[in-house]
Amino acid sequence: MARNDGIDRTLARNQDLPTLDDVAKVQEHNEREKASYSNQDIDTAQTYRNIHFKAPTDSYAAMFDQMIADGIISTRGLKADAVKYGELIFDVNSAYFHNHGGYEYAKQFYTDAYKAAVEIVGGEQYILSAVMHADERNRAMSEALGQDVYHYHLHVVYVPVVEKQILWSKRCKDKSLVGTVKETIMQVSRSKKWESKVALDEQGNPLLTSKGKKVLRTSYSVLQDDFFNYMKTAGYTDVERGERGSTEEHLTVTQFKVAQEQQRLEDVTAQIAQTEQALDTAQAAVEKKQKELQSLQKQTKEQRTAALTVQEIRSMGKKTITGNITLTPSECNTLKDYAVNGILAKAENSRLEEKLQQAQKSTVVWKQRYESLKELARPYLEAVKLAPEKVRAFLDAILTRTRQTRQHDQPSRRKSQDMEL
Repeated sequence: MARNDGIDRTLARNQDLPTLDDVAKVQEHNEREKASYSNQDIDTAQTYRNIHFKAPTDSYAAMFDQMIADGIISTRGLKADAVKYGELIFDVNSAYFHNHGGYEYAKQFYTDAYKAAVEIVGGEQYILSAVMHADERNRAMSEALGQDVYHYHLHVVYVPVVEKQILWSKRCKDKSLVGTVKETIMQVSRSKKWESKVALDEQGNPLLTSKGKKVLRTSYSVLQDDFFNYMKTAGYTDVERGERGSTEEHLTVTQFKVAQEQQRLEDVTAQIAQTEQALDTAQAAVEKKQKELQSLQKQTKEQRTAALTVQEIRSMGKKTITGNITLTPSECNTLKDYAVNGILAKAENSRLEEKLQQAQKSTVVWKQRYESLKELARPYLEAVKLAPEKVRAFLDAILTRTRQTRQHDQPSRRKSQDMEL
């Protein structure tokens, strides 16, 4: 599962389709062949927005048979219960596309993702269908943000094949041909297509365990690496690789979507709380600075008022015949007091003026921070205003449903242990 850190990650999953019944169900879902769906998140009014990068020309099973008839693939040597079909699902969390503009950005992303699928599968001729779903509503984000948000993802149904060389046997009449290549076929083989690969170090040498055995990279890990590296090369550098050691491959598609979006809802809720706290801090700082500013303005005003008494000082005394000024004892004492207080007031006034300028600058900075945080928090705060109780109630419901589903699917998870990283 994605951590609660708000990071967008590429996700690639491979799903075996062991029976024709499994193939038919996937076809029904991917091609939207049903009139209605138990999945309430599928908005059939938006199905027209689904995009086929390769549309099927017939049923998946019929296309498989035609590929054999045309010599594109071969089932020579396959067991009756061998897996002949696979499905790749490429995905990034809904918030990634929502934050990049939505539908149009998703179309371009999955156009490039389809090119990655062609390379991973081994050729477009082995792909039966590739469709981007744009009609599955992300209920959690839609309710949290108060607007429809859709979960864009890509389904690729394919035939797993590997190149196999058929050699001339000893029964060949021309003995010079024995052991040489008779023909090359594309053999249907799920096990060989997704066999584990040897892990290499930075110098390209095999990594070894403490006992000297080669370290193997599971097929699921290889798939994750291949998809992430392809998309990064294609220019999508703002996403990270799906987490190593995760259990995503053990979840059904529905379970995975519910768990993934529940995590995203927790991210949004956490961001709201953090932003509200930051707003409170900024608001408190602004109010404190405003009070300091008001206090300084008052003190400065008092000092400026005291300075007006200069006029009174100048009016003291009487000129004598010689041009000197004579003061009464009372005026002399008053003048001395004014002189002392004036010098002190001048020094204090200078200090207060400096503090006033600093406070004014600080107030501007805090106001800017407050407005910036307020603008950043606007969508989250509006979401909480629209449906605060719904967000919490829906989160609780998702957590309960996810736990129940995981408990129910414990047996199926154990069967998938061979796919763990």
